[in-house]
Amino acid sequence: MATNPSQREGRSGAPGLAAYGLIAIATLFMLSFLVLPVVLVLVRAGNQDWSSIAETLTDPDCLSAIRLTVTIASIAVPANMVFGLAASWAITKFSFPGRSLLITLIDLPFSVSPVVSGLIYALVFGMQGYLGPWLRAHDIHILFAVPGIVLATIFVTFPFIARELIPLMQAQGRQEEEAAVVLGASGWQTFRYVTFPNIRWGVLYGVLLCNARAMGEFGAVSVVSGHIRGMTNTVPLHIEVLYNDYNIPAAFTVAALLALLALVTLVVKSYLEWRLADELAATR
Repeated sequence: MATNPSQREGRSGAPGLAAYGLIAIATLFMLSFLVLPVVLVLVRAGNQDWSSIAETLTDPDCLSAIRLTVTIASIAVPANMVFGLAASWAITKFSFPGRSLLITLIDLPFSVSPVVSGLIYALVFGMQGYLGPWLRAHDIHILFAVPGIVLATIFVTFPFIARELIPLMQAQGRQEEEAAVVLGASGWQTFRYVTFPNIRWGVLYGVLLCNARAMGEFGAVSVVSGHIRGMTNTVPLHIEVLYNDYNIPAAFTVAALLALLALVTLVVKSYLEWRLADELAATR
């Protein structure tokens, strides 16, 4: 039975009215809920004079929040990178008891609310928690201090690197590693000269996402930080403090700082996605 050109065009994958409608809905959704809020933050911050912006960003509490945020990310991201590399290498290159359980545990922070994860640490390390009396007796501070914020941040961000590497390493298979072992390479040599060069862009992509989440985390950090100004407030918590104090211009200024970080992250993410796609295509 003969088909007309329009039917052949639809079967070949050319977009029709339904496709254009879905594209319009997706575009409208992104503009309304993603692009517009960022633009409004930048506009509200940009309406101020430079002296006000400089005064806000050089305020001691703001500088302390920035330093703490950078410190937390500097600890959490390398820790998650080590875990992500180890977990993804073990999952994709070896078969062992508990492999499925490990994959499930990696996804756990995606299914648990950040506030709940922060509450778990409060129940464990708080004064009324399981370890609270012992920590107090030994003058060890976990909650309302940097260690608690680091633990909460690591928990909510540790799936990102592993989840980026596992599909990539599964697509690459085990052939090159097995060939290296047959030729006499040790485990470390195999990882350094065979495995890692093939996944370096995937590692950078996961690190980028992990870092962005670590710097922008609010829920879990809010529970364990204690909101101590100049000491345990990260940048997101400092924005909340400014907003609750009705210092709206300063809140938008600091929020614009995070928004600019998000835009830079988006640009770098697009570049890494392009390089990651090239690596996946090379393995096929």
